[in-house]
Amino acid sequence: MGIAEWREQLSSGEVSARELTDHHLARIEAVDGTVKAFLEVTAERARADADRIDAARAAGADLPPLAGIPLAIKDNLCTAGISTTCSSRMLENFVPPYESTVTERLWQAGAVLIGKTNLDEFAMGSSTETSAFGPSHNPWDPERVPGGSSGGSAAAVAAGECVAALGSDTGGSIRQPASFCGVVGLKPTYGRVSRYGLVAFASSLDQVGPFSRSVADAAEILQVIAGEDPRDATCLRLPVPDYRAALEQPLTGLRVGIVRECLEAEGLAAEVKASVLEAAAQLERLGGELVEVSCPRFNDGIATYYVIAPSEASANLARYDGVKYGHRAPGEGSLAEMTARSRAEGFGDEVQRRILIGTYALSAGYVDAYYRKAQQVRTLIRRDFDRAFSSVDVLLTPTSPTTAFPFGAHADDPLAMYLADLLTIPANMAGLPAISVPCGFDSRGLPVGVQFITNVLEEARLLQVAHQYEQAARVMERRPAAALAV
Repeated sequence: MGIAEWREQLSSGEVSARELTDHHLARIEAVDGTVKAFLEVTAERARADADRIDAARAAGADLPPLAGIPLAIKDNLCTAGISTTCSSRMLENFVPPYESTVTERLWQAGAVLIGKTNLDEFAMGSSTETSAFGPSHNPWDPERVPGGSSGGSAAAVAAGECVAALGSDTGGSIRQPASFCGVVGLKPTYGRVSRYGLVAFASSLDQVGPFSRSVADAAEILQVIAGEDPRDATCLRLPVPDYRAALEQPLTGLRVGIVRECLEAEGLAAEVKASVLEAAAQLERLGGELVEVSCPRFNDGIATYYVIAPSEASANLARYDGVKYGHRAPGEGSLAEMTARSRAEGFGDEVQRRILIGTYALSAGYVDAYYRKAQQVRTLIRRDFDRAFSSVDVLLTPTSPTTAFPFGAHADDPLAMYLADLLTIPANMAGLPAISVPCGFDSRGLPVGVQFITNVLEEARLLQVAHQYEQAARVMERRPAAALAV
């Protein structure tokens, strides 16, 4: 069931918050040995929070909207008193003294923390294979990746280990694993949700958003976490609309842009393309008007991203020097030697690769040729979107060129791994809201995701379109049998 249904059962007394929490903890115990979605399960805290909510309900208190709902949190969001490792040896023993804004808002809304989920190290990856603590597995086929970097959160929701989860999205890290795991994944407009307490990867691209098993649940979570935050200078000081009220609006007259370049993208699987075109046809049956649009620089987003994101990562990760916090290599030597050893031991191969790329792109003699040029292309990508939205209301693309791939498939080819985010990166480049919704299955029974993108701050329309499609297509009602997905 979704959040609204659980809330009704909790309110009526059909189930208690403790029973709901114990149900999900039992599910974790049963399947997480295979899925490996969680780095830490906070069972003691979850039961204590659930008991407090049950006591407050018994006393007749008015409870907030997520009271008793078990949620999981990606382990790059700071949780006071609970380890936040970013799946890195560098932060293996880090326990934050403060709470991120988004998690603080969830606890104020009554949500129950059930655990912290696995990710690619420092959110750098597309499969969770770069996690220092081992990969998570796709509940549809444990021999395949769940996507990344928020693979643990996506897998936990797909496997029924929590009602919903939070992830972060820098170049597709919510939407791509949502597609691979057959769940809903939402990246809000840049600045719509506070980044305070999110361990930084690429500060001009990072954004926090929810995973859920329905669009309505994504709207519920966004309603709680969105809004201004004086602790984050990039957080927009604008009122938050009622996202749930927009869900039931019809799509009559909606102009849906099919991005030509996306259907011609490198490596796009035929079965993925067919499922996405059927999703477009479903929107047309709901009253939408299909329009082919061109975003000429859409597929340039990936090259642009892999200059800008590593450059920002190089700057953000410079703080991990083995002095104030983080891993510190043992032994004697100069400060420079200790720092070099600490970083070599604390960071994995992919993180080191991106630091090196970023440092090179920012170095004297190259910053104009690479970093500044990438920022100029980023502006051109944004202008392409502006032109597209002058003629359509929403854009439709595949979320990922393929379905979930086997472990090790791209181990020796980082460029092939990077292409998994080919279709999600442009929305981050332009700061746009985007959502992935299940739209079908391939011949192996693996989920396919369709991506919807709207203009800045049009999350209400984005959720409306996604919800109406989801309710009409009912993809997950006819899904094939799978190992652990629920």
